[in-house]
Amino acid sequence: MASIEKRKNEDGTTGYRAKIRLKGHAPESATFARLTDAREWVQKTEADIKAGRHFGASKRHTLNELIDAYEKSAKHRELKSAKEMRARLAWWRKYHGEKLLQEITPAVVAQGRDALADEFLTVRRRADNGKVSLVPLEKKRSGATTNRFLAALSSVCAYGVKELGWLERNPLERVSKPTENKGRVRFLDEIELPRFLDACRKNNDLYLAVLLSLTTGGRQAEIMSLRWGQIDLKSGRATLYAGTTKNDDARVLPLVGEAYTLLQARAKVRSLTDDRIFAPTDRAKKADFLNLRTPFVTALNEAGITNFHWHDLRHTCASYLAMSGVSGLEISKILGHRTMAMVSRYAHLAPARVSDIGNALAQKMGVA
Repeated sequence: MASIEKRKNEDGTTGYRAKIRLKGHAPESATFARLTDAREWVQKTEADIKAGRHFGASKRHTLNELIDAYEKSAKHRELKSAKEMRARLAWWRKYHGEKLLQEITPAVVAQGRDALADEFLTVRRRADNGKVSLVPLEKKRSGATTNRFLAALSSVCAYGVKELGWLERNPLERVSKPTENKGRVRFLDEIELPRFLDACRKNNDLYLAVLLSLTTGGRQAEIMSLRWGQIDLKSGRATLYAGTTKNDDARVLPLVGEAYTLLQARAKVRSLTDDRIFAPTDRAKKADFLNLRTPFVTALNEAGITNFHWHDLRHTCASYLAMSGVSGLEISKILGHRTMAMVSRYAHLAPARVSDIGNALAQKMGVA
């Protein structure tokens, strides 16, 4: 229902105030100098509201309100990275949370992008008196990290467009992203690998977890969160169910060699009350799985290996597969990559395979 009121302005001129009230929608109003303009606005606005094209909500809601709505939604709660998402959105809240949604323009987002890239990172440090404080590092955010902050805001704005109708368009669509460095490929060579494994043998949990990571290419969380219900010792397979992996796709991991043998032995003495293969210690009952950070670092130091992270065990698996002549497509299936771009970084490790393919092509053409 719409109404137009004739009114006297403070300067003595005549004006018109148009109001629209439609069931299920917030009231809208505007003032005009001419009656014809008021009538045109009423006609157009009513049509836009009924067609879902009117976004007056962007003038009433702030970014904080949109983030609140998003974080209460099932879409956010189902994210495996919900904690990291909240931390990134906290940055946008701090600097732009009080702004109305109509003020979150591509220019504002671009300014935020540049500010993120120019900020120095901080780390929590505990002083001798036990007080914890944030200490700045001489290091700024990488392009990849900055893009994660942009992606968090984009998810929120997309929710505002599709689910709430508070925004007409996602402003992130018109903001360029910083370039990202090519993914690092650090793997254990033929000299480092046996040295590292010897150091890991001193801790049974660490040795089994490392072997599983090396022979399956599984991510650290995928390996450490394994439960006996996922293990099929008869077929020598471990199943990662849909929704538990990084890209939510189900995947099967091969159980082979010494890793398989150690799992068989562990199955005979497994706990009857806890089905986790790497259950946390009694002092960390609230943890999802055993923390192997300390023994892992100790093994690296003992083996004299530097610049190496747990995720590099996954790179080691992929690198040895590539050097063994396994195709990129097969590597992507084993590691659970959705795109070949992730696998292409290992292509340079299989030059002999390229030669074999070239020779096969020449023979097929009869020009060998």
